[in-house]
Amino acid sequence: MRKTFTALAAAAFAVVGVASTATADGHGGGEKYVLVSHAPDSDSWWNTIKNGVALAGEQMGVEVEYRNPPTGDLADMARIIEQAAASGPNGIITTLADFDVLSGPISAAIDSGVDVIIINSGSPDQARELGALMYVGQPEYDAGFAAGQRAKGDGIGSFLCVNHYINSPSSTERCQGFTDGLGVELGNQMIDSGQDPAEIKNKVLAYLSANPETEAVLTLGPTSADPTILALEENGMAGDLYFGTFDLGEEIVKALKSGVINWGIDQQPFLQAYLPVIVMANYHRYGVLPGNNINSGPGFVTADGLSKVEEFAGEFR
Repeated sequence: MRKTFTALAAAAFAVVGVASTATADGHGGGEKYVLVSHAPDSDSWWNTIKNGVALAGEQMGVEVEYRNPPTGDLADMARIIEQAAASGPNGIITTLADFDVLSGPISAAIDSGVDVIIINSGSPDQARELGALMYVGQPEYDAGFAAGQRAKGDGIGSFLCVNHYINSPSSTERCQGFTDGLGVELGNQMIDSGQDPAEIKNKVLAYLSANPETEAVLTLGPTSADPTILALEENGMAGDLYFGTFDLGEEIVKALKSGVINWGIDQQPFLQAYLPVIVMANYHRYGVLPGNNINSGPGFVTADGLSKVEEFAGEFR
């Protein structure tokens, strides 16, 4: 079984394609779905999304394709959604990283008869406004707020939010939710770190040097967490500075285990890719659809009970 998971993980680094097959009972089969994300090629967190959509496609006997803008450019993503709709799929599964940029092409796809499920970013209200079937994901502000309340309960009053994708409103919602949960002003406590690991590390070191009273650091995923771990190891603050992060990854799991990171927020990206394919296939074959949106997170992961997370980190967790 483990070999099967590994093979799927390796295959998912390329554009995902799963051959169409008929279902065992003869119903359906042959549907085509395209998952479009806003992620740049450099962000390894999305490998779990790729694995989730590939596994669901294989199990349901449908053709699935993963597409994204290589640099994370949202205008490029809008064009990809338009191209995906023009290819005539049965459904599109897409993130909604910026409503203003992406609502037009998504609405056009729905108007053309393509069913759409919004995942990961955006909100249930925005999905409803566009006419999407449903929303599957983690309400980002709410997750940030819960994290802020947790940190407040642990005695934290000041922090640094390392935002590696600041042009995505959902990323800023995480930082804003965190500061609201703490009950403080955001002010200059959020930095635009960029996505280059060396640059992120240097910016974290510079901020902590200039603001020695900082009590905590919040990162928004492996892209910012991994260099921040290195920064804290370099300045001697690893294990001493309160450290929370969104999302999971191999280095994050190691840091949770060693006590460098206090907690990670797992939005379960596997479910964000896997469930929409299952939902769409059953909707198109049998006309059945869940009555509510699906919250895939947030869930706090700590050093306790890491065995399953550690086993599948970067693949399905």
